[in-house]
Amino acid sequence: MRLEGKTAIITGAGSGFGAAMATEFAREGARVVVNDLNDNTGQSVVDDIGKAGGEAMFHRADVADGDDVKGMFDAVMDAYGGFDVLINNAGVPQWNQPLTETDEETFDRIFDVNVKSIYFTSIHGIPRMTSGSAIIHTASTAAARPRPGLTWYNASKGAVANLTLTMAQELAPDIRVNALCPVATDTPMLDTFLGGDRDKIAAFEATVPMRRLGEPMDVARAAVFLASDDASFLTGVLLPVDGGRCAA
Repeated sequence: MRLEGKTAIITGAGSGFGAAMATEFAREGARVVVNDLNDNTGQSVVDDIGKAGGEAMFHRADVADGDDVKGMFDAVMDAYGGFDVLINNAGVPQWNQPLTETDEETFDRIFDVNVKSIYFTSIHGIPRMTSGSAIIHTASTAAARPRPGLTWYNASKGAVANLTLTMAQELAPDIRVNALCPVATDTPMLDTFLGGDRDKIAAFEATVPMRRLGEPMDVARAAVFLASDDASFLTGVLLPVDGGRCAA
């Protein structure tokens, strides 16, 4: 098992990418801290991990709230004494619409959850990380191949990509920092990205050389690799998990 003996904190792990990551990390031997705002889905992921013989704990916290984030790290330190992997996965989508029709409250929420959360996990988490630890961000192909109608979401993921590159340089050689850049994936966020029009799926798949949407487990397996010792010389990597979308 590639992650045996490691403890991983995964934000936004109650569904989608995060739930798949939590499940796969536990299967690979990690102790997993499942963070989410939804108590029911978060605890359900923990319960499923336990039934499969893994070890996990749930901690409710709003990653856009600095006090909540600090409390999460305090709880992890109390429970496990430390952690080896931090995955900044929590994120919110944007309804597909013209850029001028996005209200300020929506803009603020996108940047608070997708970007400012990384500030909070950094200032409260990095001082507690030891040499050899890894940080993984969930960015998006939107950072490199943005689509119209998602301007403010695209910009937030562009910021995540830039943060990955600069943090990797500043924190080396002690902490590795990489990012996953998934293509559109069949998660609860997909309908929002499509503006509620699932008829667009076929047209979108046609722009992906592998001719399908992503699946949460595609992202989870890539995250396991980046967190493992197999990736010990990788930092500052923006890894496309996109079926060739960014290469097309």
